Amino acid sequence: MSVAARIRLPALLLVLLLAAAAPATAGATKPKPKPSPNAGIVDIYTTLGYQNAQAAGTGMIVDSSGEVLTNNHVIRGATQFKLVEVSTKRTYNATVVGYSVSADVAVLQIQPATTLKTITLGNSATLKVGQRVVARGNAEGRGGVTVAKGSITGLHRQITASDDQGGSETLSNLIETNAGIEPGDSGGPLFNAAGRAIGMITAGTASFQFQSVASRGYAITINKAVSILHQIQEGTSTSTVHVGPTAFLGVSIEDVQGGVQLDAVLNSSAAAAAGLAPGDVITSLNGTTVTSSADLQNVVLSLVPGTTVAIVWTDQAGVSHTGTITPVAGPPQ
Repeated sequence: MSVAARIRLPALLLVLLLAAAAPATAGATKPKPKPSPNAGIVDIYTTLGYQNAQAAGTGMIVDSSGEVLTNNHVIRGATQFKLVEVSTKRTYNATVVGYSVSADVAVLQIQPATTLKTITLGNSATLKVGQRVVARGNAEGRGGVTVAKGSITGLHRQITASDDQGGSETLSNLIETNAGIEPGDSGGPLFNAAGRAIGMITAGTASFQFQSVASRGYAITINKAVSILHQIQEGTSTSTVHVGPTAFLGVSIEDVQGGVQLDAVLNSSAAAAAGLAPGDVITSLNGTTVTSSADLQNVVLSLVPGTTVAIVWTDQAGVSHTGTITPVAGPPQ
């Protein structure tokens, strides 16, 4: 039975980082010209092949070779990418370079690599409540850029954000703003008055209910986002940053007492080849005890696609099984 594809607009958060303006002094150099407002902004459209859905978000080109900074929740589950450079309307494919689930930051690489205009980054070291900001993004997935003006209403905020895929994450040290951000703005820039990106849009208080405008927005500071970017560029995975292809078992799961239960197993998947079936409960993977979906996610992120590892599970009759599983490359988590 076919199911019509649905459009998913990822939950969004507004990041705003503002550099304090230095007072004018005699003999001071002239201020730099204000950057073009849409330079370096891309609309991101993803296909979620295993969920029969589509999603929309925003990204910032941070390197002329085509590296794009965005939110992890914008790319989560994506099997295909289409990026549209807002200023030129040119369309590109992209691949995942790396991402951090816990920090909600991801990096894509435009394909084919080419020389592109980049976003102008600011500095978030000094922020003040009341500073004026402008958010730009792919609101509601309509394409192009929508503009929302506002100000910083709070600093060092912490929120627990959830999305329509069932994901949940706690983000700290965020910027709060009253700019009217919308679903689809996720991953887009929040500019200061000088036209420099001081944050990355990430979540809104009303966005998860898909109301048209969020009453408050929250943001990862640009300095934090860039620090994750640099870790990904270094090319080495850590406990919080994943680099390269993502291992894929081919299952949908839910937490149950004693482990993680399989709700579904894809035909011809790694899990099916290992002998797992719906209703089975995974209790260990690659020698690590699994008691929750978060445990399983962390272990899977540490695996290398194509490498066989040990797996332990209990079937619906309560019988424990020990076997091996060889994950393939799949969508980012």
